Amino acid sequence: MEIPATTAATPTTASQEARAKLTGDLQSFLTLLTTQLKHQDPLEPMDSTEFTSQLAQFAGVEQNIQTNANLEKLIGLNSSNQTLTAVGYLGKYVEAKGNTAALVDGQANFAYALPSNATAVAITIRNQSGVQVLTVPGEITAGRHTFAWDGLDLQGVQQPDGKYTITVTAVGSNGQSLGVQTYTAGLVDGADSSGDTVKLTIRGVEVPLSDVVAIKEPPANT
Repeated sequence: MEIPATTAATPTTASQEARAKLTGDLQSFLTLLTTQLKHQDPLEPMDSTEFTSQLAQFAGVEQNIQTNANLEKLIGLNSSNQTLTAVGYLGKYVEAKGNTAALVDGQANFAYALPSNATAVAITIRNQSGVQVLTVPGEITAGRHTFAWDGLDLQGVQQPDGKYTITVTAVGSNGQSLGVQTYTAGLVDGADSSGDTVKLTIRGVEVPLSDVVAIKEPPANT
């Protein structure tokens, strides 16, 4: 589990910076107001309308800052909850939206979903250089299908471990192309909460936690 490195100094949030600036501005305003009141002409006192309006504006800004601070707390809690959820995925076999999977020890797992029955389905796998290494027919019935690749190319040559992409094309009964959703699948071996989005690592391939669609029992050959 990768967690951002901590430092001695606690990062200052946007609401804290805004509050500090507001405090300085308000202090300057009150100092100026006090000076003006001390030196006003008792026979012609200052009109309180203007500085009352300014105080009301300060109060409004303070309320907005407090609202933002509460939102920051909620976002922080949500991030913490996502991190805890991500830990629960470690060691689990999952499927997540995506078209990239890692070939490890001659095994890579993908999945795809057809919106309706197709008359023909072709599964194409490419290496990191974009070179096509395999094209095979796929299942044509509507729904989700798994595809386990043994790492052999069209000539039966074992391909090296690494990241590969899958493309699935499908033709419907009317001859039109069908929209196909592809998934990467495998055991979760890591999680990263250092960015704005919590990500899981499936054999070195990162996927957002929000893209996980299923948790399943791993295939016997995994």
